[in-house]
Amino acid sequence: MHSLHPLFFPSSVAIIGASSDPERIGGRPLRFLVEAGFAGAMYPINRSGAAEIQGLPAFASLADVPGPVDHAIVAVPVAGVEAALQDCARKDVKVVQVFTAGFAEADAAGAELQARLVRICREAGMRMVGPNALGLLNPSAKFYATFSTALNGLRPKPGVIGMATQSGAFGSAAYGMATLRGIGLSRVIATGNEADVDVAECIDYLADDADTRVICAALEACKDGTRLRAALRKAAAAGKPVVIMKIGRTEVGAAAAATHTGSLAGNDAIYDAVFAECGAHRASSIEEMLDIAHLCAVTGQLPANERIGIMTGSGGIGILMADDASDLGMALPPLTTASADALRALLPFAVPANPYDTTAQVTSVPDGVARVLDAMLLPGSPFGSLFAYLAHVGLSPSRFASTEQRMIELRAAHPDRPLVLVMLSEQGVTERLEAAGVAVFADPSRAVRAVAGAARMARLRREMRGDVAVASGSQPLPPAATEAEAKALLGAAGIPVLPEQTCTSAESAARAADGMGYPVVAKIVSADIPHKTEVGGVLVNLPDAAAVSAAYDTLMSSAAERAPQARIDGVLIAPMVRGGVETIIGIHMDAVFGPMVMFGLGGTAVELFKDVAFASAPLTPTQAMSLVDAVRSSALLKGWRGGPAYDTQALADALSRLSEFAVRHADHLAGIDINPFVVNPRGAVCLDALISTRPAPVNPSQRAHT
Repeated sequence: MHSLHPLFFPSSVAIIGASSDPERIGGRPLRFLVEAGFAGAMYPINRSGAAEIQGLPAFASLADVPGPVDHAIVAVPVAGVEAALQDCARKDVKVVQVFTAGFAEADAAGAELQARLVRICREAGMRMVGPNALGLLNPSAKFYATFSTALNGLRPKPGVIGMATQSGAFGSAAYGMATLRGIGLSRVIATGNEADVDVAECIDYLADDADTRVICAALEACKDGTRLRAALRKAAAAGKPVVIMKIGRTEVGAAAAATHTGSLAGNDAIYDAVFAECGAHRASSIEEMLDIAHLCAVTGQLPANERIGIMTGSGGIGILMADDASDLGMALPPLTTASADALRALLPFAVPANPYDTTAQVTSVPDGVARVLDAMLLPGSPFGSLFAYLAHVGLSPSRFASTEQRMIELRAAHPDRPLVLVMLSEQGVTERLEAAGVAVFADPSRAVRAVAGAARMARLRREMRGDVAVASGSQPLPPAATEAEAKALLGAAGIPVLPEQTCTSAESAARAADGMGYPVVAKIVSADIPHKTEVGGVLVNLPDAAAVSAAYDTLMSSAAERAPQARIDGVLIAPMVRGGVETIIGIHMDAVFGPMVMFGLGGTAVELFKDVAFASAPLTPTQAMSLVDAVRSSALLKGWRGGPAYDTQALADALSRLSEFAVRHADHLAGIDINPFVVNPRGAVCLDALISTRPAPVNPSQRAHT
């Protein structure tokens, strides 16, 4: 049995700090449990000595409870929480929720107290949600263990969508919106400060949970990248779609998340990469998250591909949906010859295209809508999903009855193709259609966005990498303080570099340049000057020995003047490279997810447009090519508008070798920056590199992943 099972299925629950006032934080969970008819034993605990609270026998302490307690809710002031957890440990409570705030999210003293709570739980083998948690719901067991005021007016119904969120406010907003839309929920939990139980472990639990078919999750931060990766991959292996949100994607949002949860939010682009690699779709809003989850719950599947067909009685709506689909990367392939011929025979006045505009005349053909959709789904149809815009016919149940039945039959005949009706409809119509697996949306753009998200998730899962075996990462890293030392290490690792030489006199610089051939580049070499251009430390296109000798003297003088404290090793002489496309490749050592490979086009555009992509190390060359393709501007490498095609295979090989180097030395690396890495029509080469190191190794759990 999963260690989180008693959170949702307790036989008994104690409310420590229970209140007779049903509106207080200690009173609401007791009221919600009583009102819902929770069948387990409920024990209000309050040291006031009251004989009963909200009609239930009360106890002055947890020790006074006569029987076992599976689940405890702690709703006492900060000063009393530690003692309450000690009482729970002595009572052999399995799981505890701490509603009280004022811990790691508040200050250093709160963080220290939170650490003591964790020690109590670990020593007792007791799991803890929170502190600063809002609570959890299990509608099927009528277990509403929360103080959320959303339950004052709502009662979520049982369903197949599970939710795990870090933020209680986010969670209550999400399940409130879901309940108002009639969407049923299996389990809901808000993890708060995540001193013990985190969202990743809740995803792991929901992946096992028989009642959950779709998972929604929201993070403010992640402390254990290994656990999150494993949980997302477990859900994918179980065939359960995961729609996830990462709050704090901007610098302002990340700062707010840090103050809210007591843990810093990481690099947002890294989360994007990890979610995608693990087959989860990242939603941009609660509405989108619920739309995709509901679509998956209704249809019971993910679309087979990202190609859609649209039948519409309105040209304008069909165009709107086509535009939305194109923006989201969905394709609208033409009808097959068989489908086009069948539609011409059925509606001679309509042009057989996709979107297929039937015009209002389709209503004059008996069973017209269903026959059109049948024709669009003839054998060989390329569509992974099919849309039908039916305006507002669903508002007239009696007139729509025959079409409704035919839609249900059509869905049964094509169980591998999600059928989405876009229309206004009466609630009973919607419920009957969705019970049969036919999704219904009122808004055409939201319908397309939901299908696009589900189809993207299916593609991500098809493309998922197998288990990634990460090496120990503890191989020592030789000195790499200067560009020359960094390039020497990278060259030994298989990254293409130029034949270069560090010189300590003008004469030796000229001799080196003579041996290389002109023109050449001269650069100052100093571990104390990582950004050479800022001190005038780079001179290019030097045509002869005299120019090289003069350049040597200029660089040494400039460095002495602008960086007088810097240690100067000499001047690096290298061949001048012309042409090619400048890219930037590197390694970001993420505190949560470990070594991440980065790729983007070089120059100012990478900073201006932030058109970069990340992937977890290590990468095969094929996986590295996918990383290149993920950058929009990489089209410039592939014969853009008649230009030359560049050697992307050499680029992918370099990215793969760089990723392997990062894994081998992960304990000692802080980051690698190769900029520019020039890609030519044949071959590629590193022109500048910086390797940053750190003295202390990271925790292996922050590196290894599957």
